[in-house]
Amino acid sequence: MNNLHSPPQMPLLPLYTDFSSEETMQTTFDQFVAEQDARNTIQLNVRKYCLMLCDALLHNFKHRNNNSSSDYKFYIDEGRKYHKIVMETGSGSKSVHAFVDKKTGEVYKSASWKAPAKGVRYNLLSIESREECLARADWAGGYLYNR
Repeated sequence: MNNLHSPPQMPLLPLYTDFSSEETMQTTFDQFVAEQDARNTIQLNVRKYCLMLCDALLHNFKHRNNNSSSDYKFYIDEGRKYHKIVMETGSGSKSVHAFVDKKTGEVYKSASWKAPAKGVRYNLLSIESREECLARADWAGGYLYNR
């Protein structure tokens, strides 16, 4: 007898996944390790390129100011998502020059001390974009305006 008020029958699902093959787990773990190594390499490269950008900015400042012995410096202040490229004067005043996404290498102009402006200006992981960024790097930040 068919009862119209009975709940529909649900298919039974397994309560656990059986990894009977150690090879399956090993491959999965090996893939995880390889992916993690790749992510770490990318993040190390982004940091290295940020240091190169800091050097290019300092070189540009000295060139524009006749090798002035001014105490300007550019350095990286690490945040959770971004590397801040900070410019500090000899008197201790600081400003954020640019933001660089730690995972993607995308360079942004700063909108404030805490946030980047919208729109990617360069990508440090792309060889052409990185070379253009370093060649055009200007201590005052003119190269970060959209062209």
